[in-house]
Amino acid sequence: MKKRVLTWVKPTSDVIHLGNYFGAIKQILNWQKEWLDIILFVADMHATTTLHDWETLRKNIIGLVRSYLASWINPERVLVFKQSDVAGHVQLWWVLASITTLGYMKRMHAYKDALQKWKSDEITMGTFNYPILMAADILLYDPDYVPVGKDQKQHLEFTRDIAEKFNSIYGETFKLPQSWIDKNVATIPWIDGRKMSKSYNNFISLLEDDDSLLKKIRRIPTSPIPIDEPKNPDECNVFNMLKHFLSDEEEKKIRNRYEKGGLAYKEVKDLLYEKIKEFLAPIKRAYQNIPDEEIKKLLAQGAQKANEISSKKIEDVYFKVGYLISKS
Repeated sequence: MKKRVLTWVKPTSDVIHLGNYFGAIKQILNWQKEWLDIILFVADMHATTTLHDWETLRKNIIGLVRSYLASWINPERVLVFKQSDVAGHVQLWWVLASITTLGYMKRMHAYKDALQKWKSDEITMGTFNYPILMAADILLYDPDYVPVGKDQKQHLEFTRDIAEKFNSIYGETFKLPQSWIDKNVATIPWIDGRKMSKSYNNFISLLEDDDSLLKKIRRIPTSPIPIDEPKNPDECNVFNMLKHFLSDEEEKKIRNRYEKGGLAYKEVKDLLYEKIKEFLAPIKRAYQNIPDEEIKKLLAQGAQKANEISSKKIEDVYFKVGYLISKS
């Protein structure tokens, strides 16, 4: 039986950048080659905790799905749908919220982070309940694995805790998901060595035009070490970006030139520009050729399949808590 892996993307923006590609999309491309059953949903309900513009949200959803498809995500191997199209997410959220204590929720990072930005009485219930909905998102589909970063690790721990609590009250119902940790997942640095991020406004979009790309690469600061002097490539942000676009043999050659001396930073920046431009070209072409109607059809088909999967879990949960008098 195939192992199931579940992941999601939040449409707070329609921009996908290189950091997203190497940190998330590339994982899915690798999963496509394996025996995994893959679920990818657009977490539009999570986005509305901060985004309250319906026109922008719709635009972001279409743009994100188009970017994923243009990046060679195969919809025949990956189930893609919108969270809000599957009623089971909210149905399960309420059941889980009914056995979750206030004290537990106040210890969650989502609440603590919100307190850094707003007063407690300004925090929306959507933000406060965010971890419970995320737990419902996951448990609804009984995944074996969930890829999580450092900022989401607590959410998965909570998901496992609430699943165990439900199982102890109502009997074995939910599978306890494991975190998927891929040591090959890359964090793409930029400018000052921080990870590429929309929040830092330091990213290269998958749709970056060539002129903008060249300007951004030329702005990457480098050390004042003279050209003839040996340099440590691992301390150079240009090289740390470039290596993700090189073959093993190419990386070895460039690394040797750094260490021997005689390599100008302009040469490395020019090479980085050419490599990224070459990498982005087919993605940008594919993006332009995917019509909105194809995306809407894909999401509708995905929602139908997701509802078929989730309805079985909801029926089991509703029967166990007493909402259903009898099973069908």
